[in-house]
Formats: sequence, structure tokens, C-alpha cells
Amino acid sequence: MTDINQVIAQMPIEVYERLRSAAELGKWEDGTVLSETQRESTLQVVMLYQARKLEQTEHFTIAPDGKINELSKAELQKQFRGEPIAEFKAQDL
Repeated sequence: MTDINQVIAQMPIEVYERLRSAAELGKWEDGTVLSETQRESTLQVVMLYQARKLEQTEHFTIAPDGKINELSKAELQKQFRGEPIAEFKAQDL
């Protein structure tokens, strides 16, 4: 059997995205429902991929050290402060 480290190292981003989607939705792209065991295993692979291959700093993502990134309330407010997405005038509505 292939070592999980090799699997993660060779896994294309597209496969990761499909696994992440399956773990989030609880079913594969074709609609087949994941068993609880499949969902747990898929989630573990997704988390390992995130820790090893993605440099994430967002809230509740997996950091390279395997810990969950937890931003403080002040950090989250700072992150979401910024340019508005859209602006409307009363006459536009």
C-alpha cells in the first residue's frame, strides 16, 4: 500500500477539491452518499492536504504545523473591514 505522505505529495489540487466537497456535502459528485467511515477518512485526508500543501491563514483552517488557525475577534474584524463590495445610491434602487 502507498504511504499517505506520498499520496498527499502527489495529489493534484483537483482531487483535493473533490474530496473537500465530498466531506462538506456528505456525498460524491455523482450523488452517492458517503458512509460515516468514508466521510471521516476523507476529512482526514483533506485536513492533511491543507496542512502540508496549502499555506492557509484564514480562520479555522489547518496550519502547516497541523494546528487550527483561530483568529481573535479583533483580527477577524480587521480582516473583514475594507472596501465595500458594492455601493448603491437611492436612485439606483
